[in-house]
Amino acid sequence: MTSIEAQVRQYVTDRLLFGRSDVVDGDTSFLESGLIDSTGVLELVTFLEETFKIKVEDEDLIPANLDSINALTRFIQTKSPDLAQSRT
Repeated sequence: MTSIEAQVRQYVTDRLLFGRSDVVDGDTSFLESGLIDSTGVLELVTFLEETFKIKVEDEDLIPANLDSINALTRFIQTKSPDLAQSRT
């Protein structure tokens, strides 16, 4: 597990699962499982921008980028290749 993935997983546990011990695998859809709503997406974007110092553009707000731990990890690595290399 990369550092990026670990940070995303910790966010999901703390903010979406509220510390519950539910197991969410890397491909679990946040939307389909009811873990996130539109307000949650805005909070997630704030987390990404502040934690990883990336800019999430309007066109980035699609499920392929933001709907699972694995999708988020790939998205962050794509937005900041230098970050991906330094945190693996």
